[in-house]
Amino acid sequence: MKSDAPALPPPVEAGPSVRLPTLHGEFELQTWTDPRASVEHLTIRMGELAGAKGVLVRVHSECLTGDLLGSLRCDCGPQLQLALQRIAEAGRGAVVYMRGQEGRGIDLAQKLSAYALQDQDLDTVDANLALGHPVDARRYEAATAILKALCATSIRLMSTNPLKLLALREQGITVVERELHAAGSHPENAGYLATKRERLGHLLSGEPALLARSTPYRRNRSPADGLGERAA
Repeated sequence: MKSDAPALPPPVEAGPSVRLPTLHGEFELQTWTDPRASVEHLTIRMGELAGAKGVLVRVHSECLTGDLLGSLRCDCGPQLQLALQRIAEAGRGAVVYMRGQEGRGIDLAQKLSAYALQDQDLDTVDANLALGHPVDARRYEAATAILKALCATSIRLMSTNPLKLLALREQGITVVERELHAAGSHPENAGYLATKRERLGHLLSGEPALLARSTPYRRNRSPADGLGERAA
């Protein structure tokens, strides 16, 4: 019997796709709208992805200060450029550029407030918590939906974040390998990178992609829902 219930909206809606020449080579740029959040995400891709195995992929959180302004407080801008370079060298791959994820999902104004607290000697974890936010408020359903729409059979994820890897796998993405993707180390962000490694479990060298046992926070929701507050 046919249900009278309204159909659920698609997780993402594909938008225009155009040629994007860059210093690294020619890519295809496309928008993807998440109707639940009214956010337009982007893919920056090269080569045929449908049916391909082991496609290089980076799921990159928007960082205006790092990506656009070249901030040395983080490693976001260099990671984005390295991803484009690696994809161009391979001849195939994609960056899924997730907008609305500033400061691990707390928005731009709150990220700047967190920066001010970091200048008062709080680290990036405690600054978010002091503002009343989770350690990491990002969600990955839209990224997963975009990757499924691109139809790659499996991916190699360029990331230092093991929880991102776990979230994508739990949502049905076949990640065959985590590609080491550390970039942008600088005296200005040394403390930030140390915090990512020691408190957030990020993998900044060649160690296996396992969750760090010493990570001093707990996940009170699934990886798709972001991270919970620190353990007491």
